[in-house]
Amino acid sequence: MDMPLEFILRIFVAALLGGAIGLEREYRAKEAGLRTHFLVALGSALFMVVSAYGFEGAMHTPEHRWDVSRVAAQVVSGIGFIGAGTIIFHKSENVVRGLTTAAGLWVTAAIGLACGGGMYILSIASTVLVLVGLEAFNFILRKIDKHKK
Repeated sequence: MDMPLEFILRIFVAALLGGAIGLEREYRAKEAGLRTHFLVALGSALFMVVSAYGFEGAMHTPEHRWDVSRVAAQVVSGIGFIGAGTIIFHKSENVVRGLTTAAGLWVTAAIGLACGGGMYILSIASTVLVLVGLEAFNFILRKIDKHKK
């Protein structure tokens, strides 16, 4: 496959997978939904592609040392900034809200990075696991709430 088309496929698949997670969060009326997860996955994939291939001409010169993993590492820490914005402590209720959404954004960024690296099967499997996990927890919590009543 032609490399530009491969790159487009990578960001497209990342956006779809991130959007799937975001759709679940949107359905549950959580802080970050479809658009946020879509953009996090797309951006992460794009950062990965640019990091790995964007400096191709400059990477093989003897006077430069390039580490393509550095951009991916910055995505991991940078997404924490967005995730932190979704976490809220409600003092009156003594409860923390938004941790699952923050973790969802974090794993969505990882899925985007994996797509950007061309790891489609891993990305799809991870997305399925995230969705199963979110639904399983919702099901279990509903059962617990019914049992308490």
